Parts: sequence; C-alpha cells; structure tokens
Amino acid sequence: MNLTEIKIKNEIVKSPLNYIGGKYKILQQILPLFPKKTNTFVDLFSGGCNVGINAKANNVIFNDNLTYLIDFYKIIQKQDLEITLKHIKNRIKEFNLSIINENAYKEFRDFYNQTKNPLDLFVLIAYSFNHQIRFNNNHQFNNPFGKNRSSFNEKMQYNLEKFIIKLKTINAEFSNKNFDEFIFDNLNQNDFVYADPPYLITTGTYNDGKRGFTGWNEKEEIKLLQILSGLDKRNIKFALSNVIIHKGKNNEILSNWIKKNGFTINYIKKNYANSNYQTKNRQKNASVEVLITNYTPYKPARLF
Repeated sequence: MNLTEIKIKNEIVKSPLNYIGGKYKILQQILPLFPKKTNTFVDLFSGGCNVGINAKANNVIFNDNLTYLIDFYKIIQKQDLEITLKHIKNRIKEFNLSIINENAYKEFRDFYNQTKNPLDLFVLIAYSFNHQIRFNNNHQFNNPFGKNRSSFNEKMQYNLEKFIIKLKTINAEFSNKNFDEFIFDNLNQNDFVYADPPYLITTGTYNDGKRGFTGWNEKEEIKLLQILSGLDKRNIKFALSNVIIHKGKNNEILSNWIKKNGFTINYIKKNYANSNYQTKNRQKNASVEVLITNYTPYKPARLF
C-alpha cells in the first residue's frame, strides 16, 4: 500500500454516485455512533456505498438488490483505475456526450439498455438528470437527460478516483440480494449490520415498486424490523436509519417497534424542508430523522 492509499484509507470519501437518500452529509453524525470495533460490517441497503466505504471494520459486505449497480462496483474493485477512467473518457468521445447534446445521451442510453455494460451505466449516470439512477419495469434505464446540468466533470472524476482507491484498500465483497434473502447466519457478536431502507412515510419514487425492483410498503417495513429483532436476539449489533415523523405523519409501525424493544433513538440533525418556505411551512414539512440502535452508542465530545 503506497502513501496515497494509506492517506485515502483513513479519509472520509464521497460516493461518485448521487444516490437518492445517500448519507454522506450526515456521516459525521452517524459514524461515531457505530461500535468501535467490528469484524464484518454489513451495509444491507448499500446504494451509493457512502456508509460502508467509510466504516471502520475488518471486512465490509455491500448489499443492494439493484444488480446493475453491484456489477459496476465489482468492476471498479477489480479493474485498474487507469483502465476504468480510459473506458469512461473513450465512451464520452465515441458518443460525443456533452452537457448540451441530448440526442447523444439518448443514443447512448439506448446502447446501454441493449448491452448493459457496468461501466457504461456510470457514464450514463454522469449525463442523466441530477446524476440519478432510474429503471423502468423492464429494467431499462429511463432517467432523462440532464441538459446544462449533468456531465462527467472534474468533481465527479475526483470522487470516483478516491472512492476506487479506498475500495481497493479494504476487504470488501458485494452482494445483490434483496434484504430478506441476505444470509445472516454467518454473523456473530463481533459483526454489525447497518440498514438504510427506503423510508415508509416519505414519497420517494424508489418506494413505489414500479421501477422493476422491489418496492417498499408496510409489509416490507415489518419484515425488515423482524429481521433486526432476530439479530438483536443473537446479540448482533445493528443500526437503522429512518424517519419517525415526516410532514406531520408518524411512522407508527417503527415507533411501536422501538418502544416494544427498548431500542435507542439517536436523533440526526437534518432538515428536509424547502428553505424557501415560510417558517411555519418549514416546521410543518419537517422530518425527524433518526438512527435506531440496539445498544447505547459511545458519543465523543466532538465529532471529528
């Protein structure tokens, strides 16, 4: 491991993907709440991998049911960084992709949907609206073009490079199971599970089950909470990111589960309200984001 790798291994790095619900902005709040020592860290809904990539553990398992995303991570983990960057830049040149060329984007999107090359997914995301990932029921990428907004810019390349370098310095494996198909049998008291599922009482499009992948509803919520309760009975520590209040609505299923089991509520400072709203509306639309743990976290006097 060279000096650059050692330096980045100890840094907090940002995912190169703008994943809906990503936790990068609150990492400094939630990371100190995790156990000090962990053998295997399971990032059960890994998404953009912001949490798992920065976890302090001997091993990290990134799991997500979006197979195409997991395929991308596997490629950049194994392949040389220079080869990955060369592929991205060659594709941009080959298809004449730019911040204004919508026809080129649509042509490349059609190409990706026919070939499903994992690295091409990243190139497509770079030029899609808000750099977001969206598939339809037929597993065709259908996010629109990010005209005058999205491109493979210097910041995106910087985040990608640091992410890849750090990924190569940790013991990581990738899994593409649905959360209820993941095998927890091999975990023990030295391991840790972090769950960041879709939030039941929010209205994200990824919750609706109309994107070709499992949606999120009360049935899924209860199933996850039962799994976490099972881990608790085995003395396996877990943390669950969620919201208990959103726009005046309370997640009764979650609240009752917390109360019944006596789990710890750690409140996260984050405001989802539109800053342009009047104060009254901001309060009305506020969310109460929490990190639920089945242990009492160690809380340092200051974060980082």
